[in-house]
Amino acid sequence: MAERNSTRVMEFILLGFSVQREIEILLFLLILVVYTLTLVGNLGIISLICLDSRLHTHFFLSNLAFVDLCYSSSIAPKFLETLLTKHRSISFYACATQLGFFLNFLISEMFLLAVMAYDRYVAICSPLLYLVTMSQKVCVQLVMGPYLYSFFGALLHTVVTFQLIYCGPNIINHFYCDDIPLMALACSDTSLKEILIFISSGFNMTISLTTVLISYLYIVAAILRIQSAEGRCKAFSTCASHLTAVTVFYGTLIFMYLQPKSSHSLDTDKMASVFYTIIIPMLNPTIYSLRNREVKNALKKAIEKCYVPASNKF
Repeated sequence: MAERNSTRVMEFILLGFSVQREIEILLFLLILVVYTLTLVGNLGIISLICLDSRLHTHFFLSNLAFVDLCYSSSIAPKFLETLLTKHRSISFYACATQLGFFLNFLISEMFLLAVMAYDRYVAICSPLLYLVTMSQKVCVQLVMGPYLYSFFGALLHTVVTFQLIYCGPNIINHFYCDDIPLMALACSDTSLKEILIFISSGFNMTISLTTVLISYLYIVAAILRIQSAEGRCKAFSTCASHLTAVTVFYGTLIFMYLQPKSSHSLDTDKMASVFYTIIIPMLNPTIYSLRNREVKNALKKAIEKCYVPASNKF
């Protein structure tokens, strides 16, 4: 046993999806299209909000787009490489870096969605005090809180995970470096890591989801007190895009982590992981672009500025 522990794993092999080569090519093309749309959509939202002064109130949306961009970029490029070239190896330190970035932006997204729910609560329940309550200083603090918390939380998880001894085998049954598949390869005791995952995931899900639910309980109560149907529709439309994004994101996480053990499988985990690491970062800009009138108008004006001058030349 001592001889076995003396040899440390210096790289891992990402197993990915055990499918035929033709399916891998199709999957590569699909993920490439989705990742390209993610880059274009989220960079587009960030650019629109930075360039259009009327969209500066969408400060939280620009940060959500930034997190989605980084979140997807921590997973998709390596996933595409493994699908196209079958180069499935990843170094020990690259694996640690990927896990750290993934956890960082996953936790950031969780709490940013909670912050955005609070922002919608203030906008609907206290509209006259909105500019005072949600001042620029407060908005920056509400964004920096999730960033700092997620950074240190991800750093703690990553350090604990890669302090474990890995002496072989080195095949990760996933398409990226994740805690659970890595723990299955560890030769040393993982009880501390298991406790840490249980406490932190429970805390993060409970606090963020509770904030969202309480905010929307107050929002629904405020909307129901509005006398006119037009007023209720207008109030609901201001938070419809955020509510859709929250439902998709938390619905996927709940499906993945709260499904019965009898129906739980690694293949199901992988498919759910594809959805919340690759698909959701693409869906968020689409959801906000389609549901947010101000974003749609800014996008139309930006397109017109690009094409109208050119047409005036003729």
